[in-house]
Amino acid sequence: MRFLRVFSVLVVMFVSAVTVGAQPPGGQPRGAPQAGGTQRKPMIMTITGFADGSDVPVKYTVAGDETSPGITWTNTPAGTVSFLLHMHDMEGSRDRTTDDTLQWLVWNIPGSETGIPEGIPKGTQLQNGAYQISGGQTRSNRDAAYRGPGAPAAGPRHHYVFELFALDTKVDVQPGADPYETSTNALKAIQGHILGKAVYVGLFRRPQ
Repeated sequence: MRFLRVFSVLVVMFVSAVTVGAQPPGGQPRGAPQAGGTQRKPMIMTITGFADGSDVPVKYTVAGDETSPGITWTNTPAGTVSFLLHMHDMEGSRDRTTDDTLQWLVWNIPGSETGIPEGIPKGTQLQNGAYQISGGQTRSNRDAAYRGPGAPAAGPRHHYVFELFALDTKVDVQPGADPYETSTNALKAIQGHILGKAVYVGLFRRPQ
């Protein structure tokens, strides 16, 4: 009988030790957030002049001055080497294909930067070394500058999506004669290199 009592005590001690060992430090169950642990914050983008999901002011559209908006971002992921900004019209279908209408593409923005100022000048290469192109319904690259929203007055407002990608590399793509080909090549080149992403949406249709 004494042997059985001793054996029972040993079994209970063994089970308790296994149960405690299965818990992470602090006694929390597996998968639970660690007290005082760090969790990467999502990258957040903000555009000057309009809230996410709201109407784009005329100033930033083809119905106005077509000024590029000021854009800032926070919570840049560690290891970011460059950023790529992709603006496109979700309702625009180019050449009867599934391609959205390209509005603006800016790539090789230095990873140390936290924004783009309002009113980026025309020109393929910017002062910080980044490149920019613009699109439209045609294949021609108008002026290598921001192309503002321009949805027709007849119809619903279009969704203009700004996508910002934080990358662990620079994009080895040069601007070509066809902005859509350049855009395709740049977006293909960033596959496997995206550390973070932020999205912002503006709505627009031309005034009646």
